[in-house]
Amino acid sequence: MVAGFLGSLIALERAVALNRKWMYLSPLFSGIGGLVIAIGINGAIGSYLLTLGSLLLVAIFYSILREHTTSYTVAMALGALAFSIGSVLWLLGWSIPRVVLWWETFLVLTIAGERLELGRLVRLSKQAIQAFSIAMFILILGILVAAFSIRIGTRIFSLSLLALSIWLLVNDISWRTIRQHGVPRYAAICLLSGFVWLAIGGLLGLIYGAQAAGPLYDAILHTVFIGFVISMIFGHAPIIFPSILGLPIQYSPSFYTHLILLHSSLILRVVGDLLLNPMMRQWGGLLNGIAILLFLALTALAMARSSQVNI
Repeated sequence: MVAGFLGSLIALERAVALNRKWMYLSPLFSGIGGLVIAIGINGAIGSYLLTLGSLLLVAIFYSILREHTTSYTVAMALGALAFSIGSVLWLLGWSIPRVVLWWETFLVLTIAGERLELGRLVRLSKQAIQAFSIAMFILILGILVAAFSIRIGTRIFSLSLLALSIWLLVNDISWRTIRQHGVPRYAAICLLSGFVWLAIGGLLGLIYGAQAAGPLYDAILHTVFIGFVISMIFGHAPIIFPSILGLPIQYSPSFYTHLILLHSSLILRVVGDLLLNPMMRQWGGLLNGIAILLFLALTALAMARSSQVNI
């Protein structure tokens, strides 16, 4: 999901925006690698393809930095670098609980960097940008320390997640767009709720520290990967998907259905984890999956309706 789907999606977004043919190799390799692993054809080949795709994403951001070096492009470039380092470490045999912090950094910095970029619209203060840079530094410090001491590094990393979530909740432009109607309000609610889940993930990491498996590992991981990341995808989909696929999306209030289901089922899952209740956790996980499938179905339906209107 992280390397095969999200890595491909982020790389494809950059390739479309910059419109350079060689950049499409990154999402191509990541996508094929993810499919190879998911189908179970050859895990080794899939791992090499995913790693190659991540390295090409670093090359994409290197090209971006040469032309446009700002705090937000640096943040996203560091995220891509963390993605590639994590993929290489995974290829070398590191365990997923140790590698996952690098992949988490990739997604967190990519999303936070994009939100920082949009902060130009509200003219963020110099102090706000400095605060973002400090939180990003703590994040990088956390994964570096975790390479030698997973216990200490995880807590530093978790502190940075909490700091970034607070920064986003205070400075993000969503507080302005939530006053509007339609897609802007829906996207703002998705984003703000995702920031809350990022804070919860940071708090859980600070309280419980490094986990290799079990209910607490499940809770800490999915508050970020589902609560934060999937909420971002839900919120950005009506804007990003049309630019990538070339198909408009007709907004519908039904979009709140999968958003509400996602958050309510994640609450059920996390509470089940903390109470050591496997039934609650299993139902929460199942409904998480249904929420994502419902999102895909409603988005496809919205695209179909938009196509009919244009015809």
